[in-house]
Amino acid sequence: MTSLAIITARGGSKRIPKKNIKEFCGKPIIAYGIEAAIKSGVFGEVMVSTDSEEIAEVAKKYGARVPFMRSDEAANDFAPTAKVIEEVVLEYEKEGRTFDKVCCIYPTAPFITADRLKEAMEKLISTGAYSVVPVVQYSFPPQRGLEIKDGVLKYIHPEHTFTRSQDLEPVYHDAGQFYCLDREQFMKGLSLFGDTTKELILDELEVQDIDTMTDWQLAELKYELLHK
Repeated sequence: MTSLAIITARGGSKRIPKKNIKEFCGKPIIAYGIEAAIKSGVFGEVMVSTDSEEIAEVAKKYGARVPFMRSDEAANDFAPTAKVIEEVVLEYEKEGRTFDKVCCIYPTAPFITADRLKEAMEKLISTGAYSVVPVVQYSFPPQRGLEIKDGVLKYIHPEHTFTRSQDLEPVYHDAGQFYCLDREQFMKGLSLFGDTTKELILDELEVQDIDTMTDWQLAELKYELLHK
């Protein structure tokens, strides 16, 4: 059983300049995913897919391989993650290397740990799932959500106006950290989710979207709290 970790890190971030290699609590944010993947011991290779020579140099410094640069087609603003993974898998196949499992890791997810990656990969293998995706429960039930329509504030689901929060089914969202995939099933479906996708439930403290500088500051506070 061979597994490949792919850290997807294109250049040209607009909202947070050089986001993928910006310093986060003492080192480039991409380093956290690279080091967790290496430390997990479940990957035969840990590589970074990038179109940036600067990112490539940082990635190599922290132990990742950059055997080829990402194509322009897979590096534009509209290229989906699945396209990047497909390109990497096909490039390795050209070299005669095939992996049974693939894990796509986002470069701005400093809460990823070796233990979580190992747990997800073990679940992928033991269940034969299409993929394993880390998720986190919404802190407030979306069934009780509100909308402003025609200038009036209303419940989106009025049938739950008086339903107690604890009586509603929990709803989860993608934690935006990594996707563990069965390579054969993925190459047929070219999607991160399949009919047999399994969950890896994370705590709220382990998750933070980082799209703005406010998000970045919140993430650093959470990270410091977790690592006290």
